Amino acid sequence: MFEIEDIREWRGQSVVDAGKRRIGTLEAIYFDTATDEPSFATVTVGLPTQRKLVFVPLRGCTVGPEYLKVIYDKKQVRDAPAIGTDGELLAADEPQVFAHYELPYAAGASGERRLARR
Repeated sequence: MFEIEDIREWRGQSVVDAGKRRIGTLEAIYFDTATDEPSFATVTVGLPTQRKLVFVPLRGCTVGPEYLKVIYDKKQVRDAPAIGTDGELLAADEPQVFAHYELPYAAGASGERRLARR
C-alpha cells in the first residue's frame, strides 16, 4: 500500500491488474469512514465517448513507477458496479460494490456510509 499523504499524487496514473494489464486511470480514492483508511478507488474505463467509473478495492494494492497495481483481474474490475464520470455512489448501492468483490459489508454504527471520497 502507498502512503496516505501521497494519494493525491497518484490521480491520473494507470491502474493495472496482477498481470500488469492496464485497466484504466485512477480517478479518486474512497476511505472507510470507520477506520479512515483508503478502501476503494474509482478507475476511469471505457472509450472516450462512453467513459464510466468503476470501483476497485485497494486491499493488497502496490505501486510501481507510474502505476497502481490491484490484486483483481482486469475483467472483474471492468465488470464492477459503475457510476458516470460525474456521478456519485449512492449509499443504497454500496453493498453491490462489496458483493461484486465478495467482501463483507457493514454500515456504520449510526447508519452512516462506510465510504467517503477524498
